[in-house]
Amino acid sequence: MTIDSIWSYPPDSGHVEGRDLTGYGVVGTDGTLGHVEREDGHHGMWHLVVDTGVWLFGRSAVVPVGVVTSVDEAERKVSVACTVDEVKEAPRFRTDSETMDPDYLTAVADYYRRLMPHGTTTA
Repeated sequence: MTIDSIWSYPPDSGHVEGRDLTGYGVVGTDGTLGHVEREDGHHGMWHLVVDTGVWLFGRSAVVPVGVVTSVDEAERKVSVACTVDEVKEAPRFRTDSETMDPDYLTAVADYYRRLMPHGTTTA
């Protein structure tokens, strides 16, 4: 399994290592996605578990930190480089154990990697 930049915050995102993002609002390119329920990094695959609230029938979504475009400490907001519909179409997150499953996380990475702008490099 290869770890790539989809699992790392972009250097210009404003993320500060060790900062707890729990409770921060999450905003896509076209609207509000929800709030950060938690941040996990099993197998070096850092991601946010986002509570999507009512727009996705109360389910949560897993979003790799590589799609984070900015972290605004003052507004307690995380912006991501995908739309609400793109998050809705991501591999479905059902149980917490999936955040520890490398196969599930690989499927998530494959999905979000396709959304990244052309020319984005991975390590």
